[in-house]
Amino acid sequence: MKTVIVAVTTLLLAGCSINRQAEVSHLDAPGGIVRLNYGQAMLQNAHSDVYVNKGSAEKACQSMGFATASAYGQPIKTCTLISGSLCLNETVTIQFKCMGYAISPNANNPWY
Repeated sequence: MKTVIVAVTTLLLAGCSINRQAEVSHLDAPGGIVRLNYGQAMLQNAHSDVYVNKGSAEKACQSMGFATASAYGQPIKTCTLISGSLCLNETVTIQFKCMGYAISPNANNPWY
């Protein structure tokens, strides 16, 4: 009976989907790379909003002098908390490539 309760609880928790806010974790200005991270606990199906992530990455790219950001590659999952052979917590990394150059309106215009 105890095994059945554990199995049912595991199945119910496995379907949990939770929204996480990804935050900028790494900026590489020479390479034009921005990395965003969010955490995911064991048995969670965490996800992050694609449009919010792109906005955060573009803001970070613009702070480095680029115009826009484009997501590339697949999300990278890294185990951050291990107990025995189980991964209890993961960090999910989403990568963006900064593209183009932002032009300041005051750069070459005498009217500003």
